Formats: sequence, C-alpha cells, structure tokens
Amino acid sequence: MEIISGGVCAAKGYKANGVYCGIRRNKDKKDLALIISEVPAAAAAVYTTNLVKGAPLLLDMEHLKNGSAQAIICNSGNANTCNANGMEIAAQMSELVEQYTGVTSNDVLVASTGVIGQPLDIAPIANGMKPLCTGLGNHSHEAAAAIMTTDTQMKEIAVTFEIDGVTCTIGGIAKGSGMIHPNMATMLVFITSDVAISHEMLQKALRTDIANTFNMLSIDGDTSTNDMVIVMANGMAGNKTIDCDGEAFNIFAKALNTITVHLCRKIAGDGEGATKLLECIVDGAKDEECAKKTAKSVICSSLLKAAMFGADANWGRVLCAIGYSGEDIDISKVDVKFKSAKGTIPVCKNGAGVDFSEELAKEILLEDEIEILVSLNAGTYGATAWGCDLTYDYVRINGDYRT
Repeated sequence: MEIISGGVCAAKGYKANGVYCGIRRNKDKKDLALIISEVPAAAAAVYTTNLVKGAPLLLDMEHLKNGSAQAIICNSGNANTCNANGMEIAAQMSELVEQYTGVTSNDVLVASTGVIGQPLDIAPIANGMKPLCTGLGNHSHEAAAAIMTTDTQMKEIAVTFEIDGVTCTIGGIAKGSGMIHPNMATMLVFITSDVAISHEMLQKALRTDIANTFNMLSIDGDTSTNDMVIVMANGMAGNKTIDCDGEAFNIFAKALNTITVHLCRKIAGDGEGATKLLECIVDGAKDEECAKKTAKSVICSSLLKAAMFGADANWGRVLCAIGYSGEDIDISKVDVKFKSAKGTIPVCKNGAGVDFSEELAKEILLEDEIEILVSLNAGTYGATAWGCDLTYDYVRINGDYRT
C-alpha cells in the first residue's frame, strides 16, 4: 500500500473542484465544492445520530436507497439546518448538478456546513455552478478547501493497493475542527475509490471501520447536526466485484482504514484552537468495549485537555477520566505513561504516582503530538482514541462564531 497525491481525484474516473460562490463574506475562502464520477458508483454513508439533522442528510438518505450515487455537492459557510425550506434548497442543489453535468439529481448527494439556523439562499449556489462545473478536473485540493469552516488545514489523502493483481486506489478529503464528538457518525468526510464492490459490502466496510476510527474521535463533546461520511466506489479499476467476505474485502477494508485513520488524526490535530494532537492508546482491557470507552473517556476530559495545553503532567486527570468511564476497572492495576518525540515517561504505576522528572515530563508534553499510554492490565484488548488540547482560542473562536 502506497500513499499518493490526488485526494478524491486519485482514483480512476473522478473529477472535483471548489469555488467561491458568495455564501461567505470572505471572498478569499471557497464555499462550494463538487466531486463527480464518470459513471454511477456504489455508495455508502453514515450520518449523525443527533435528532436535529440537516436537510441534506435527509435528502441523501432518500437518494441512497438504491445504493448508488455519482456526485457530491457541498457548500460551506452556512449549514442548511433548521430552515423551513431546507429540503427544497437541498433538492435544488442536486437539481443544479443535473442541469450543469447531466448526472441525474437522484444520484447526487448533498452536504452543507457552517452556521446552524441561518437561512440559506440558493442564488449564490446557482450563480456559482457554471464556474464550478466548467473547472472540474484534478482539483481535489480546491474541493478540500471549499468544505472548510474553522479548519486551519486542508485534510486530504490517497493510497494505491492491489486486489487480485489489479491496481486500485482510494482517496478522501475531510473537514472538521469543532463540534465533533461522533456516535455512528462523523464530521464531513468524502471518500472515492475505483474498486468494484457491492453497495452492501461497501456499507459493511464503512460501518465496521468508523467504530474504530471516527467514533473514537472527539474535539469538544458536541455532536453536529450535519455530520456524515460518504464513500463512492465506481468499479473503474476493473477488479472482480467484491460481493462477499474474503481476502479482497479485507484488503479494501485495510485501505479504507488507512484513509480514515489519517483523516482522524488530521481532524484531531486541527481542533478549534488546538496546539496539540492527543492520542490515547489503551491496552490490557478485559474486552473491546472497555478499551474503547476508557480511551474515549480520557480523550474527552476537559481537565486533561487543559493540562496538555499547559504541558502539565497531571496524570491524576487521566485516572479520574478512567474512573468515570462507566467501565468496571480495577484502578489498582492501572499504569499511565506520557510519550512524544522527546521520549516516554512513566507517571503512574498500579494506580499510584511514581517519582518522575517534572522537567523531562514538560519537555515531552511541549511537543505537538502527545501519546497517553494507558495499561489496564486486565486482559488482551486495546483501543485508540484521538483528540486535542483545550486552549484559550477554543473559547475565542466559539464566542463569536455566528457574528
């Protein structure tokens, strides 16, 4: 498996673009993206579990009932959520794609991100469709830029791999910086592949994967209303269609996981106001659920996130988070270490503090990627969760996000 450039355009048969159409006040920021496959593709998606769902998600659920899609259109700067005419606007966006590209509107998936509850005017989107579609090409970077909100970094990756001797590709882009705490859902992630795979197996691969990737990611504990992951696989690589479990499915699932883990880390490291990527790695759990809940509890602790911002090796906050995880854990067996590029330092053994150098600990925690290593010493299961530190800038960004 090899990481390559190209993002959502790396696989055969895909084009993309991103433009500024006038939704945002800042004309230097793109706000409309389109990804299109030359042919209809098998498609799968997962959506936010928030009871408040953006109109595009409801439309996409209808459009995906046949398991197929050919295009994704997304606007940023204004989320189509809690609007009286939201479904109408979402449908109009899919119809505009049909008008300008010929892709049937029922095969168009729609996404929207930005401020919730603000009326969304279709006019700028309609006005932006001609340059958006005329400029379609190998422009994954532009599409990635156009779906950003408070993101400071574009999130993009692609990999190649072989299935039965056939070279295949999968790539993705994502947006996500705040309002991220998914449960069977994600931020906005769009993934494209040229693998031939049935809708059912594609959906299985996605649902299985997110349980260990996007659902193990948290920035601030808020589950958004517009979050979703979409995967399209158009079959243009020419491999034998994957329609059951087996080696070919496992290879595809591994490639998908490479994409999702990379995007998870990128989103976590780019959390609103964040200065550090936090990765909690739990081992020695009695079962998988215990490992996951423990890792997620640690990564979600506001007190721990604040301590990591201050490079304070306050390991008691790790144990505190483990203690309220809801799992039956023998704290007297728990070990904790902090790790970064500057080294590893044990701070807790058998649920109690150990002597350590505060100077070395601070040096380790001043790095921009920190691993929190937790050993429960009660079994053989493990899990990883991703998050970020909590900084002054998180409050600043969200204090005036709407205005």
